[in-house]
Amino acid sequence: MGKKVAIVLSGCGVYDGSEIHESSAVLVHLSREGAQGEFYAPDVEQMHVVDHVKGQPTQEKRNVLVESARIARGNINDLATLNVKELDALIIPGGFGVAKNLSTWATQGKNCTVSKVVEDTLKAFHAAKKPIGMCCISPVLAAKIFPGCEVTVGQDKECEKWPYAKTAEAMKELGCKYVNKHIDEIHVDVKNKLVTTSAFMCNAPVHEVYDGIGKMIKEVLKLA
Repeated sequence: MGKKVAIVLSGCGVYDGSEIHESSAVLVHLSREGAQGEFYAPDVEQMHVVDHVKGQPTQEKRNVLVESARIARGNINDLATLNVKELDALIIPGGFGVAKNLSTWATQGKNCTVSKVVEDTLKAFHAAKKPIGMCCISPVLAAKIFPGCEVTVGQDKECEKWPYAKTAEAMKELGCKYVNKHIDEIHVDVKNKLVTTSAFMCNAPVHEVYDGIGKMIKEVLKLA
């Protein structure tokens, strides 16, 4: 029987929800490894809705669960109903929705709060010693919730290739052990069963993002 893995989404679209290519890569790599992905998202209103053509917020209101259902092809559950005993691992793809809808990182950085249902989910998997995979911006949730954990979101020196490197500095200030990694690398925190990779924190070709996520998935399933 293949492993059952929860995938927690934060909406649909890089600027106000889950990064679609990362979410798709997670599902494809799980499928390739014979694992079953189960989608979840919190049933809450998005922080805001961004016009992805203009890159500007609109007056529209949207729901995180309803929007995430687009990626899940309609097969998704309210995160509040997740039962950690029925699952082997947890994956949280990136996208600004992590920093806007699963937490307040987008507006408050290291002083953010994490949504209670998201924090409870992460703590439940951690307490059960079940692996957690996080890519792109989502490792900030681990940095906030698990003091002293080891994480990466790529490189910590800002440049054209790594435009979001300042995130690493904020994570270090939270007391986590930050590890520089390239797009095709992962970091494994063995003690916390936490696997992280940079994904679109790097200005890289999509196939490199896809391959890095594949390594993350393989390691998570190995730990499960």
